[in-house]
Amino acid sequence: MRIAVLGATGATGRLMVTAALARGLSVTAVARDPARVPTLPGLTTVAGDVRDPASIAAAVAECDVLLSGLGAVKGSAPGTLTAGAQAAVAAGVDRIIWLGALGTGPSAAPAGALTRTMLRLLMRSELPDKVEADATVIAAGGTVFHVGPMTGGQASPSPRTMTLASLLHRLFPRGVTRATVAAAMVQEAEQARFPGQTVTVLDS
Repeated sequence: MRIAVLGATGATGRLMVTAALARGLSVTAVARDPARVPTLPGLTTVAGDVRDPASIAAAVAECDVLLSGLGAVKGSAPGTLTAGAQAAVAAGVDRIIWLGALGTGPSAAPAGALTRTMLRLLMRSELPDKVEADATVIAAGGTVFHVGPMTGGQASPSPRTMTLASLLHRLFPRGVTRATVAAAMVQEAEQARFPGQTVTVLDS
């Protein structure tokens, strides 16, 4: 299996790359600036820009699954996430595993009112882009991970990936390490437990 990682130079994308390599998978790291991707055994680095769908299609042409750690970087043009999702779908890769934010779109209700309020205040301009990108991936049969606040630290030895229904009645989402999120997304790439669904992951 060959996995492509979109947003491979970001904090979570880098961990997706190392988690996939640690599981013995072949990995293609897709980045606008490939020079920023460390040279690692088993890793292929390819230039790709979500605003240029043809470059994404070429980058993932031989990949079985695309994982995305793509985020809206400060100062980036509006619609970056939606452009990335559309480019990923148009590339024709078999499966897409996408990173989203808990409290947006379908996870807004189960995440609770406090989370929704905080996201509206902190991410007001980014929310429509996140929701549209997630919906694009789900419509194509992909899996979207909605996670709470991400922290540093090691991957959990016993992470729990679950459907959004399991989040009901939580007052505020628990934090989860980026490494746990990355590992859970790689595991979903290998096992395909939640195609066409939005899920979340906890450290335990």
